Amino acid sequence: MGDSTKFLLGEADIPKQWYNLQADLPTPLPPVLHPGTGEPVGPEDLAPLFPMALIEQEMSQERYIDIPGPVREAYRLWRPTALHRAKRLEAALDTPAHIYYKNESLSPVGSHKLNTALAQAFFNKEEGINALTTETGAGQWGCALAMACEYFGLTCEVYMVKISYEQKPYRRNMMEVYGAKVTPSPSQDTQAGKAVLEANPESTGSLGIAISEAVEAAVSSGGKKKYSLGSVLNHVLMHQTVIGQEVMQQMEMTGEYPDVVIGCAGGGSNFGGFAIPFVRENLTGGKSARIVAVEPMASPSLTKGRYTYDFGDNAATTPLFKMNTLGHTFLPAPIHAGGLRYHGMSPLISHLYQLGLIEAVAYHQNTVFEAAVTFARAEGIIPAPETAHAIKAAIDEALKCKESGEKKVICFNLSGHGHFDMVAYEEYFAGNLIDYEYPAEAVKQALSGLPQVG
Repeated sequence: MGDSTKFLLGEADIPKQWYNLQADLPTPLPPVLHPGTGEPVGPEDLAPLFPMALIEQEMSQERYIDIPGPVREAYRLWRPTALHRAKRLEAALDTPAHIYYKNESLSPVGSHKLNTALAQAFFNKEEGINALTTETGAGQWGCALAMACEYFGLTCEVYMVKISYEQKPYRRNMMEVYGAKVTPSPSQDTQAGKAVLEANPESTGSLGIAISEAVEAAVSSGGKKKYSLGSVLNHVLMHQTVIGQEVMQQMEMTGEYPDVVIGCAGGGSNFGGFAIPFVRENLTGGKSARIVAVEPMASPSLTKGRYTYDFGDNAATTPLFKMNTLGHTFLPAPIHAGGLRYHGMSPLISHLYQLGLIEAVAYHQNTVFEAAVTFARAEGIIPAPETAHAIKAAIDEALKCKESGEKKVICFNLSGHGHFDMVAYEEYFAGNLIDYEYPAEAVKQALSGLPQVG
């Protein structure tokens, strides 16, 4: 396989089960708490938001959960995705490292998000739900859920962070092609949105605010709508493990095994789906890969946040999750990596970080775009700004190998393409991107308002 550039699987190799890391954790996840009582939530507490099948998956300790036939059939639209050896990038960097990337941009919506969107739409439809509400940052998740709802015959309402709504009009158009209603957030459609606009009429929005609006729209519908989340929660990361399971098969085809595993991280879905099978191998299979989450310096929940209980949304309407957080009222700067502009990190990913099972690094956006251009000119794929964070870390690791002479194997997740992000690249080439400093005082203020539990 030394001369191969692509490592391809057949449709029969699409995983038949999702992998649930909770079964193999050395210590269990802290419970999710009810914000009113401070007690662990039960299925009935989550029922206004999610169908029971997803609630059961969220709490499950089973190691593997079967992928329903209709979902696996839908996966065949684009799965399995290719694993590439980035030989031209290696040559451009003059590194002895071997660099591989999993190309999740091959899905119909251009990102990994469809892996869980199809599953969530299916389970809602099975329980008689005909409408879903959600939020989206850069628009990748909104596009994925819009397509999945159309595929399984549901309506879709998307609250899109206002700055991304303005920066990425074609993502909004794409959602509308699939039949979704897209609203810039904060909006006048919900009490949560009105409260934000009353306090700051010029608010550019955040994922936390958009989540508040989408949750309110679902809960106030009298059971007609459910809420769908594209990251953070256990069942979302579990659905994404089809990525890492495929990579395991493909790395066997290469005859190599990664020394370093890398993914960008905002809420944790693509990083978790890609890295969790490698975490399993470190825990149970005798492997020792370094596993690195990459986040933006403007919203560095792992590297700068506090590990504590917090709300998942701005308006404090969700249950309380123990996670790395910058504070639910923190408003991230309007960087172009909209999908990474979230105040918190997945409880599961945060737990792994606290246990020392993964590492984390944060970058400013100019150096991230520099890495994206280097990758695009070598490999031909223009990455999403979010994905470019993983590329930056992979390049840094490869350059370390150049200095040391080590021949390490580096594998990262190319979570989505940047075809709808060309305004961001235009701003980069014009020299207009701002490297927002870590907002220590703003985070300190947001953290001062955390709930006193746990």
